Amino acid sequence: MALNTVFPEVHNFLSKPTQLFIGGQWVDAVSKQTFEVENPATQQVIAHVAKGDAADVDLAVDAANKAFKTWRYEIPATRARLLFKLADLVEKHTEELAQILTLDNGKPLLYSRHECGAAAHILRHFAGFATKVEGRQVPVSGAPNGAFLNYTLRDPVGVCGLIVPWNFPLTMCIWKLAPAMAVGCTAILKPAEQTPLIAVRLMQLFEEAGFPAGVVNLVTGMGIDVGQPLSAHMNVNKVAFTGSTMVGKAIAQQATSNMKRVTLELGGKSPNIILPDADLSKAIPGAAQAIFYNQGQVCTAGSRLYVHEKVLDEVLDGLCKQAQGMKIANGLDEASTMGPLVSERQYDRVNRYIEQALADGAELLTGGKRPEGFDKGYYLEPTIFLDREEKACISKEEIFGPVLTVMSWSDTDELVERANNSIYGLAAGIWTQDLSQAHRIAAQLEAGSVWVNCYNVVDPVSPFGGYKQSGWGREMSHDVIEAYTETKNVCVNLY
Repeated sequence: MALNTVFPEVHNFLSKPTQLFIGGQWVDAVSKQTFEVENPATQQVIAHVAKGDAADVDLAVDAANKAFKTWRYEIPATRARLLFKLADLVEKHTEELAQILTLDNGKPLLYSRHECGAAAHILRHFAGFATKVEGRQVPVSGAPNGAFLNYTLRDPVGVCGLIVPWNFPLTMCIWKLAPAMAVGCTAILKPAEQTPLIAVRLMQLFEEAGFPAGVVNLVTGMGIDVGQPLSAHMNVNKVAFTGSTMVGKAIAQQATSNMKRVTLELGGKSPNIILPDADLSKAIPGAAQAIFYNQGQVCTAGSRLYVHEKVLDEVLDGLCKQAQGMKIANGLDEASTMGPLVSERQYDRVNRYIEQALADGAELLTGGKRPEGFDKGYYLEPTIFLDREEKACISKEEIFGPVLTVMSWSDTDELVERANNSIYGLAAGIWTQDLSQAHRIAAQLEAGSVWVNCYNVVDPVSPFGGYKQSGWGREMSHDVIEAYTETKNVCVNLY
């Protein structure tokens, strides 16, 4: 599929001015400025998007505060109905949304379609929560039974600043918006400047679904111009951010302006472990998918692969075949299994890590360069290094690209120590047929998600987040409902 064969609806969407969505109205940025959005597969400019700043953030926060006064008291079943309707619209427009995602981000259509399906699923999951936000009755321990009615309520936290990354531009919006909407919060969404288009189209669907004006607002622009004033704003009650640890630390500091609630889902350098008894027919493709999925631009990517020395050679041979068998092409090509990296900046960053790895003495087994036949686009071959001494920078630092570092091991206790020797603790994988061993290792790993004989299995029923510098709090599951609500205790003397 080429650009000239994308849906007419997508061409129509791209041909129109891309504005901010504030208080139920589509408006230009106060400054009237715009910024360019390019297709990373072709490096062609495909849209000009409104470039918001602090003045636009103020307007959006005012609109969200006004809407919160009524939205917080909206009938829960009505909030649920609107979220279900939005899920239906996302599902109805899957092909259109998938094409916008691929043009915006570069990922293969196969993955873009999966992202749209996941977004609809998450919306429906949290639509069900809208009618199930509960308090509890708590007995007063120092008083006779029946003397007090003591209970808790869960109130929506208020206006939320939601700052999302570019690697999963649609589902990351929904991860944050769906629970916020379900419990009665209002929101200002700030998408990554690399991938703003899908957020614009999503706002159009919010509008079509019938959400009241001001409940959801969109301010596009640069992080320093929009994200920073949003995080520090005195009338924002919570900020939820997914992105780099460096930016997350800055947001945490900015949020102290009014002690707003903060959820941070940050970086990772996740260990993926192959035990000697693992079923290699599953472990090898599983390990390849863990790092090469979405061009390696995944916070949970299994970028540190620890392979038992008994099966090292077999695993390395299989991994190289997996990497060399991937179809690198424009994401609009139905055969593509690996598209370009998201931007020139990210492409240059990953290449610098490859150069440094070679300088550090890591052994390049496959990849490491632009694939033949591409003179445009930010394409990079899937890359595998063997780091025998585990001293290369690529064994420690998050790369956010299709670069795998393989290390061998022999002693389980030492393995766990090495796996935990990281500033991050987002995820981990274990491949083994010995489930007792799997449970023992999983219990010792310092990671928010541990997958056994699988990888990157993410579902709204499961809490998602990290240890250490991988973040604060959890997304998804019951946990995220608590993140968007405040607990109020009410104690009544009945005598």
